[in-house]
Amino acid sequence: MMNDTPPQTPPALKAEILAEALPYIQRFFDKTIVIKYGGNAMTDPHLKDSFARDVVLLKLVGMNPVVVHGGGPQIESLLHRVGKKGEFIQGMRVTDNETMELVEMVLGGQVNKEIVSLINQHGGKAVGLSGKDASFIRAKKLLIQKKDAPVGDVIDVGQVGEVTHIDPSLISFLDKGDFIPVVAPIGIGPNGETYNINADVVAGKLAEILHAEKLVLLTNTPGVLDQEGKLLTGLTPRDISGLVEDGTLSGGMLPKIGSALDAAKSGVKSVHIIDGRVEHCLLLEILTDHGVGTMIKSA
Repeated sequence: MMNDTPPQTPPALKAEILAEALPYIQRFFDKTIVIKYGGNAMTDPHLKDSFARDVVLLKLVGMNPVVVHGGGPQIESLLHRVGKKGEFIQGMRVTDNETMELVEMVLGGQVNKEIVSLINQHGGKAVGLSGKDASFIRAKKLLIQKKDAPVGDVIDVGQVGEVTHIDPSLISFLDKGDFIPVVAPIGIGPNGETYNINADVVAGKLAEILHAEKLVLLTNTPGVLDQEGKLLTGLTPRDISGLVEDGTLSGGMLPKIGSALDAAKSGVKSVHIIDGRVEHCLLLEILTDHGVGTMIKSA
């Protein structure tokens, strides 16, 4: 008869792991860590549980995690149920009026509440926000420049926004009260319009405005890969620019890389693009000597 009891970690190894984490806890105490949560980590029940526990632990040891979430799979599922097909241009979801209503329903309602609930179940004090709350994320219509076309020849992708201003006071207030902000990437326009904003972009801008120590972007890949599929790390903004120019980075990775690059250039000390399919990826990247992705340095 097989024994299904999982193997126990020896106490000495547990102590060694905790000791390894100590210098990182000291270094990042009271620092802001902005985390973009998306991909498989949002759909696999085991990984969802792992993520929530990681966030709670980071808060308990004195860091200030701020979670910005996507919801692509959930949005696609709802669009499919109502007979609509999702369309992307240069990594941005084309968003007509009906799609915007569905996106807001999914992001501001279903997904946001689920993440808040999970974090709270594990002992955290999470608070769900949309960028429309207190109008803290201001936006305007995003017009995408056509590739290989004259400047000004743009594509209108509907109610997709670009961030024009973020008021950090609401997030700072929650951090000081030991709350964990969970942000849906929805912005408000100058006339009260609702805009769908790429979650990587919102996370990057928040990291800049909050003077975050780290921006961590969860993905469904091991990190930034070269043309042979090998993991790259310790990159500089110049390295990243070269990878975009030679076509190594393209498609859905472009908004993520653009946000990482802007954050690194704007004072965020390090940006991490990590594999969200790895259990406890946040703890591995932030509190151990062994990362699980690509680190982009600010200089």
